[in-house]
Formats: sequence, structure tokens, C-alpha cells
Amino acid sequence: VVPTSFAAGGTGVVKFRRTGESSRSEEDAISGEHEIQIEGVRTELEAVELEDGAAVPKEFANPTDDTFMVEDAVEAIGFGKFQWKLSVITGLAWMADAMEMMILSILAPQLHCEWRLPSWQVALLTSVVFVGMMSSSTLWGNISDQYGRKTGLKISVLWTLYYGILSGFAPVYSWILVLRGLVGFGIGGVPQSVTLYAEFLPMKARAKCILLIEVFWAIGTVFEVLLAVLVMPTLGWRWLLILSALPLLLFAVLCFWLPESARYDVLSGNQEKAIATLKRIATENGAPMPLGKLIISRQEDRGKMRDLFTPHFRWTTLLLWFIWFSNAFSYYGLVLLTTEFFQAGDVCISSRRKEVKAKCSLSCEYLTEEDYTDLLWTTLSEFPGVLVTLWIIDRIGRKKTMALSFFVFSFCSLLLFLCVGRNVLTVLLFIARAFISGGFQAAYVYTPEVYPTATRALGLGTCSGMARVGALITPFIAQVMLESSVYLTLVVYSGCCLLAAVASCFLPIETKGRGLQESSHREWGQEMVGRGSHSPGVTRSNSGSQE
Repeated sequence: VVPTSFAAGGTGVVKFRRTGESSRSEEDAISGEHEIQIEGVRTELEAVELEDGAAVPKEFANPTDDTFMVEDAVEAIGFGKFQWKLSVITGLAWMADAMEMMILSILAPQLHCEWRLPSWQVALLTSVVFVGMMSSSTLWGNISDQYGRKTGLKISVLWTLYYGILSGFAPVYSWILVLRGLVGFGIGGVPQSVTLYAEFLPMKARAKCILLIEVFWAIGTVFEVLLAVLVMPTLGWRWLLILSALPLLLFAVLCFWLPESARYDVLSGNQEKAIATLKRIATENGAPMPLGKLIISRQEDRGKMRDLFTPHFRWTTLLLWFIWFSNAFSYYGLVLLTTEFFQAGDVCISSRRKEVKAKCSLSCEYLTEEDYTDLLWTTLSEFPGVLVTLWIIDRIGRKKTMALSFFVFSFCSLLLFLCVGRNVLTVLLFIARAFISGGFQAAYVYTPEVYPTATRALGLGTCSGMARVGALITPFIAQVMLESSVYLTLVVYSGCCLLAAVASCFLPIETKGRGLQESSHREWGQEMVGRGSHSPGVTRSNSGSQE
């Protein structure tokens, strides 16, 4: 950047000439300068060189652009203190979500014994949570697109917190069944925290940050198991349910610090609020705000299901639904299969036969310390999964990362056809879970990036709903079908993931290195391919400049 200064009637004015890419017209690019003509004033320009490494004064952060969009402001402000705080708060939401999910595997055997429940009622206790999540995912996405990300997230968190604590006081089975279903309904809105989070992240940091947030999921599951070890023997399952709601309570308190998404405010026509939010972030990060006027995107109908099926997004939506379905179907299926395979002992998996025993469905076993240890080990495999995805997602792109994750899972499933011992089985299951969890995280990165602001929350919500359908179906494959044929069960999971790998490759849009799309209208979607160049049809305000 080379500033030039001139004196006009005793008033000092500084203007900048940029090097490299610029969003100005071709004539400006040829001349290398953008002159401001003021009638009746003669000006003489003289170049003033900045010293090497000297920062441009804050008041001239974006001097050659008369207008800017939210994407420009987010990129200019960069990653700083505000995003770190946001990371922790969003992480708390994921941690709470993971704990509410993990508690199912701890609560089921406990109630099975304590209330002498038949096994189908124990299974229903898990299924009802997924039914709640599936039925509400689209609704929370719609609320977030219509009334704001913060509003949708706050309501879903307070809902989950209220019914989560209330379920600790359930007197009978029917009560806990209804209350856990309502908890599931609230959990369906937690993925909207990713929508809010992604909209405040600069392009370079987005994939890494969303993936690192997923580490909080693994931390939440580990924390829940450790909490169960301490609480269950002394205080019992009721206190475990109440204490498991602590991260939700903390998130609910900190939620009031969260600002509304500036992208959402701009799209809903609330320009002043968007500018105030961006100034707040710039102040916290100690970074300059771009100068000029904030462009308000064309106001659109937000959160409409038909927008997911416009010609531009139809294939993307359908393929993503199948990818999310396959992710949850395979992930939760593997969790169930792990227990089933380990219970078979050291026998060869492919020759495994279930012994038919006259076993009463009311017989039960409390979880032992060894069981909790196994739960911890299976959970820990998600950490390397996130790290591998983190390493490859910005190198090979989102689509290839998802395809690779599905392919490795499918390959590991097929290897179980071979006669392998307990140690090799453990390694294969560990690798398979690491990659399928990594693929899940890649989908969480890709989905908010591919949809425009008007339908981003709804797009993520519907995908999350499809994932719950997969989670609902998978127990019938991993447990019921396994009774008949191990081979057929493995073929179903392997085949599903191979198809999902193909679906990932066929996604029409690769979002690596692109900004978030503000609007679904083509002329307002220039930021999708960056702000380096503007189409001739877009008129920029001149603010007194003449050509």
C-alpha cells in the first residue's frame, strides 16, 4: 500500500494506492491511482512511502473501497479474542449435547435393573430421544432462519436444560420416557450453534475451528463417563441426570453474551445492529473496521424449505441428506457393534454364532468398572479422528475428506470378514470409528459453508434430521439383523458407506477456500468466490469519485 498526500486549503488528506488485486475498475488498475476531483481546488500529489513493516493507520483500514459486505469485515477483523470466547461457548453446547447422548448408554442398564424393565422398553428409552431430535431439527433450523440464530439457540438450550433436570425427578417409566423425548426435542436445536459460530469465522480459520469444536464432543462423553463413575455408586442415576445438565446451565448463562449473527442482521435488514456487532468484534480483537458503507443484501424470505430445492441447490441437498444419514447410521451402528463383537469373546467374528439361550428379558447386570473403562476407550478413538480430518480437510478439500472417511470405514468393515483375533478386531474398530467420526465433522464443516445465509440454519437442521433417521434405523441392523447374519450386517454398513463416498464425490460445490454465501441471488453472491473481482453488472457507490 502506497499512500499519497496532498494539502487542500490547509486540510491534510491521505489517500492510498493499492498493489496487487483490487476491486476497482480496469481504468483505475491501469492508472494505478484513484483520484478524487474537488471543484475549485488545485491539488498536487506527492508520494509518501511507509516504512517496511509499518502498519497502515487504523482509520485507513479499507480506504479504496467505498462499500463492504459482512464477509469483508469478518475477513478484515480476523481471528482474535472474540472468536476464542465464542469457541469455548459453542464448545460448551457441544459438550452438553454429547453428555445428554452418552447418558443413554449409562441410564439404560441402570433402569433395566432398578425398575425391572423388559428389554424393549429399555430400547425405547434410547429411540425416543432420537425421535425427539429427528422431529425438531428442521423446526429449530426454521426458527433460526426466521427469528435469528441466537434466539433459536437460546430457546433450544433452555428447553433442554428444563426437561433434562425435570427427568431426574421422574417417578415412573412413562414419565421418564416422555421427559427424555422432550430432551431429545431440545437437543435437535444444538447444531445451530455451529451456524452461529461459522458466520463469525474468517475463511482460513473456519474449517480448523469447527473441527476443534468437535473435540468438545469427545470431552463431553469422557466427562459423562467419569461423572457416572463418581455419582452412580453413591448418589444414583437421578443426581447423574441433574449434574449432567451443568454445562447446559453454564451455556444458558453465557448465552446472553452472544451477539446475533451480523450476516443474519444484514439479511433481515437490520444494518445498524450488524454494524454495532462488527464494531464490538473489532474492538475486542483490537483490529480495524473497514471504512465505507455496509452493503445490505437483498432481503429475502428466510427459512423456506423450497429454497433448498432450487435448481442450484437441489442435488446438493439430496446428496447431503444421504451423506448425513449414512454418517449417523454407520457411526451409531459401529458403537452398538463394538459391544456385540466384544461380548463374543476371542472367537473369530466371521464364524461367530449367537447361542440361543432361554434368557429372561428382565434379567439384568449393572455396569461394572470394566464396562466404564471400555466406554472410555471407544470414546477416545474420536480424538485421532478429528486430528486426521483437521490435517487433510484444507489440503484435499471437504468433498474428498468425506469420501476418504467413508471409504476407510467401508474397507475396515469388509476386513472383518476375515478371521481376525481380538487385538486386530480392536484396531479395526478403532480406525473405523476414528474415520467415521472424522467424516461426520467434515460434514459439519461443509454444510454451513455450502448454503447461503437465508437457508443456512434450515439446511443444517434438515441434514441433522436425516442423521437422526439413520440413528433410529441402525439398532435394527446392528442388533436384530446381527442375530441372523454377521456377513449381511457388515455388507449393509460397508455398502451404505461406499455409496456415501460416491455421493461425496458427486457434490456439485467444493467450499474449500470460499467465503460464506450471503444471498441465494446470483448478483449478491459474488462473495462466494471471494471479493477479488466484481462483475461489471454490479454498481458500486462512488462517494464523490468521478471517472
